[in-house]
Amino acid sequence: MAIDAKGHKYYFTLSERSALQTHQGHTPHTDFVGKEEGSIVVNSKGAQYVVFRPSLAETGVNMPRGAAVVYPKDAAAIVLAGDIKPGDRVVEIAAGSGALTSYLLRAVGSEGHVHSFEARAGFAEIATKNVESMAPQGARNWTLTVQEVVPTTPLPECDVVVLDLLKPWDLLGAVSRALRSGGHLVAYVTTTTQMSELVEGLRDSGDWFEPSAHEVFWRDWHVLGLSVRPSHSTQSHTGFVVAARRMSHGTVAPVRKRRSSKSAYSTKPNTSEVLTP
Repeated sequence: MAIDAKGHKYYFTLSERSALQTHQGHTPHTDFVGKEEGSIVVNSKGAQYVVFRPSLAETGVNMPRGAAVVYPKDAAAIVLAGDIKPGDRVVEIAAGSGALTSYLLRAVGSEGHVHSFEARAGFAEIATKNVESMAPQGARNWTLTVQEVVPTTPLPECDVVVLDLLKPWDLLGAVSRALRSGGHLVAYVTTTTQMSELVEGLRDSGDWFEPSAHEVFWRDWHVLGLSVRPSHSTQSHTGFVVAARRMSHGTVAPVRKRRSSKSAYSTKPNTSEVLTP
């Protein structure tokens, strides 16, 4: 990754006979070889670039895409919500473009394993190339199965299941059978209706302790002397993260005591709140 004086970032794979071509000039890739990270490379017109290997977050948002990628802010929230740590066995449905897969592989480490399922062969091919380029060592602990997961599909025994699909509530039974007692389910959904249906499905099944739901916002700040202000661009809503823990097998979750409005679980209007002339 080469960064110019204005902060523009250029991503490329080093090749002996290639060059970085921008409006600022020409820089052979051989000029970058052997440089330490944080070094400066000067191009044919005297423009300077600071050179680093890109981080996983920087690579993830710039990877070739089949499906939309999970942004770093949401990937971090998913890893945290699932308490994913070295040695964990993680099942991921679905792999998409492989961005989230790469974060999961880094989290489980060399002793863990990630088993991803992807229904679309085209997406699986893109995910494979991305994961192998972003996490070549971690890919050794990765299994990718090209298969549509349905409610009757037997899933591998695991510590964590991560769902990123349209109707995650359809798979709650299969997930419940695969997860160990105390294991984590984390689902990534994009709409409030999906979030609501999933949370109520988790509650109704009796297999899960009270689920949580949240979203993450990311805002950069401009800091230059006394000029300190929020950036004009913000990563606001991209999706919701829903998390729940598996009750002990054979144990039914207690009913959570909570107050709600009279219309919370009914499609009928709450007539007590209607104002009359």
